[in-house]
Amino acid sequence: MEFYLYLAIPILITTAWLYTAQITRGSLPTLRGKRICLLIAHPDDEAMFFSPTVLALTTPEAGNHIKILCLSSGNANGLGENRKEELAASALILGLRSASDVLVIEDPKFQDSMTTTWSTASIAQLLSSAFSPTANKISASSSEPTATIDTLITFDCHGVSSHPNHISLYHGARQWLTSLMAGKSGWKCPVELYTLTTTNIVRKYISVLDAPITMLVGANRTAGLSKKKKMEEPPSLLYISDYAQWWRGLTAMVKAHKSQMVWFRWGWISVGRYMIVNDLRRETVT
Repeated sequence: MEFYLYLAIPILITTAWLYTAQITRGSLPTLRGKRICLLIAHPDDEAMFFSPTVLALTTPEAGNHIKILCLSSGNANGLGENRKEELAASALILGLRSASDVLVIEDPKFQDSMTTTWSTASIAQLLSSAFSPTANKISASSSEPTATIDTLITFDCHGVSSHPNHISLYHGARQWLTSLMAGKSGWKCPVELYTLTTTNIVRKYISVLDAPITMLVGANRTAGLSKKKKMEEPPSLLYISDYAQWWRGLTAMVKAHKSQMVWFRWGWISVGRYMIVNDLRRETVT
């Protein structure tokens, strides 16, 4: 009897995971037909933290065009050139159209470091130059703010792992959009900012078991909103990878980011919930 019980538990867990993944794909809001930038700090962030999101948004039926902007080559150990190539390879595994859709910035202001906070103003200026180069030339309040992307996705204010480089991206992204909307009251911000939710340490390492928890949290977050509002202006997005998508995310780490596969990253890709579950919150910028 005990044998069957031990056998039933993993079967039930796997069934619940795959069922939850199917529900999220079929009934929850997503992004379609958007120009999207994933803003990351280091090569491998796209796979370790955002693979469920990237895999969901690069499906042909979604009709999105996704680019990755990485603000460092991750050269802390002198592997910067190698890691840039790894990022391009990973992006293709995750579904990006071309390696040319990946841009890695190499600037002394953005050094890969666990002890360095990047300048908010420098990040905002970089984003402005990349995605709203004409904003400063057209400053009249009567003119609609414009940008060359529709959606920006990055870390939240806790950076998932409390990495100061991750946290810096959040503040830089917000400052860019705040400056873009300066003096533009009455207009809608042309770029929606979604940030990856940081969870507590228990949820971070329970892998597929966090999928139903995240669904319940998301349901509470959108309670009271009309179905039309949820679909057209979703306050949150939830992406749960099924087995095939999880395997692609794992492949992006193991085969593309070979230089980063030290012992603790094997643990991350095995039990880390971010390899399977991503929930994103839309930030309000006025």
